[in-house]
Amino acid sequence: MSSLLSLAKLRVPLGGQEVELQQIDFPGGGMSLLRTRIRERSRFTVFDIDPLTARQWGEALLQWADSQPQE
Repeated sequence: MSSLLSLAKLRVPLGGQEVELQQIDFPGGGMSLLRTRIRERSRFTVFDIDPLTARQWGEALLQWADSQPQE
């Protein structure tokens, strides 16, 4: 059975979604995956991504955030 390590939990202020990031490690070893769980009321969206995709996604998020006006 794989093991999960909670990395971060966020609540989106507009919409109230809960976002949790978890690291998935498999018993046989190999590459860890990043699980993203988004909860909207009783509905869950879950997907697992590899480190390269996580880096590309993270960089895109940072680029967008940096381009927004500062509060």
